[in-house]
Amino acid sequence: MSMTIARLAILLLSTLASWPAIAHKSSDAYLQLSSSPAGLAVRVDVALRDLDVALDLDANTDGRLTWGEVKARWPAIEAYVAQGVEVAQCPLHPTGRGLERRSDGTYAVVNLASDCQPRAEPAIRYGLMRGIDATHRGIAKIELAGQPPVVRVLDPGRAFGPTPSTPTIDRTSADQGKAPAPSATAFLREGVLHILTGYDHVLFLLCLLLPAAMRRTPKGWQPVSGLKEAVLPVFGIVTAFTLAHSITLGLAASGRVSLPSSFIEPAIAVTIILAALDNIVPVFRGRRAVVAFAFGLIHGFGFAGALAELDLPTSAFAWALLQFNAGLELGQLMIVIVACTPLYLVRANPRYPAWVIRGGSAAAILVGALWFVERTADVAILPL
Repeated sequence: MSMTIARLAILLLSTLASWPAIAHKSSDAYLQLSSSPAGLAVRVDVALRDLDVALDLDANTDGRLTWGEVKARWPAIEAYVAQGVEVAQCPLHPTGRGLERRSDGTYAVVNLASDCQPRAEPAIRYGLMRGIDATHRGIAKIELAGQPPVVRVLDPGRAFGPTPSTPTIDRTSADQGKAPAPSATAFLREGVLHILTGYDHVLFLLCLLLPAAMRRTPKGWQPVSGLKEAVLPVFGIVTAFTLAHSITLGLAASGRVSLPSSFIEPAIAVTIILAALDNIVPVFRGRRAVVAFAFGLIHGFGFAGALAELDLPTSAFAWALLQFNAGLELGQLMIVIVACTPLYLVRANPRYPAWVIRGGSAAAILVGALWFVERTADVAILPL
């Protein structure tokens, strides 16, 4: 029985090696809706990497998008966005297009407009990337005349009918022009999804947790004697990681500190390599909580993307940040429970150090190295 659990633990870690290389960056699009005496203006920013998946922009399939390839498909991009974003009782038409370079890549900008002037928050029907990427969300900032701005998280899976290629508005409530009831926990859910689908964050945590049920001695790894001896180190590691990424998440999302993703993404891959290497060779001499804190500062920048784009008033930003961070911690707790339970149960198995710690860490080093190469050389190695 214990050997079966051990093999499952190794299988779980190995499975991470086949997951996407763009590991920490979830798929987000950004919408800005604003009203004026002239009517309603809608700006939609969608990452070219997402549009390439949806519309196959890379004509020569060389893995690199050129301006010529994007320019040739602008009509398709504009039509896709216009079809996938609709506002109840406000027919939209394209008014402009452009490209914008952001910290995580280049985005296509499509401007839409309508003559209508909604007095209350309208229902937004959103279907970009529906049926293509389950992690995709639209983050909408809505500013109506005379009203404070609000933020909504738009889930394509809840807004449209069953045909992904031709998203059609669900008219059940759209004809009445009523906005769906806003969820008080939208960013809480997004925080959970962000870490559970941020496979590099998950892999980094697993590297820290692999020896959780063991203690390092001059004779090698030995199993802990009881649950308390296993729980306390895990609590210290998770607390340090949480505190660190909360600090940089808040700083980066508020715009006080900004580091380019060209630095953060490879740096996150390096944290995985070093944390895994420490399981094989005592690089950090047992200071795992310190390592979790130091590397957690880097991971916090990887969490900040969606919130950093919103430019919210202080009160709204603080509430969204609180929810998002709480969601991250909830997702992190789920990872810890799922990972540590089988590891604790099989800690006495004599093959644990070789199979789980050294074998799992070697696999993590390999994946981290591949992610590092991909993120620095802009090449695709791991399968999507």
